[in-house]
Amino acid sequence: MHRSIRLSWVPMLLLVAGAALAGPAGDNAQAHFRAIAGGQVETLLNHYADNAALEWVGGPLDGHYAGKTALGEVWGKFAKAQGELTFKVSNVQESANPKGATVTANVVFSGKNDIKVRYVLTYRDGKIVNEIWQIDPNLAG
Repeated sequence: MHRSIRLSWVPMLLLVAGAALAGPAGDNAQAHFRAIAGGQVETLLNHYADNAALEWVGGPLDGHYAGKTALGEVWGKFAKAQGELTFKVSNVQESANPKGATVTANVVFSGKNDIKVRYVLTYRDGKIVNEIWQIDPNLAG
């Protein structure tokens, strides 16, 4: 009986360990957040597929941006307005299958002010194809 109890913990421990480890899309998302905070527009553009879209919900840049030209313009405006930022990421979740991956996270960018963002990134072939930047003033800082 004691042995079966210990074995029953193995799947739960594996599940907890797997949830704590970021996969490739989670690592890519962290690099994306770092590039945003650093105002590295060219680096950001390398993260996107050619036909990528960004849905920016709330704030002065609210709108839909599609294609690398539009993405470069919006991130250029953001970098110029905000300068260099620090960032804190929490509640990262990654879901993946052979066709792609989705990463959700809460990100707080800090500089002139705090920008609290609920993030959703969709990856295909290692590139962002869809991004949602949801301003969420109620996120914990």
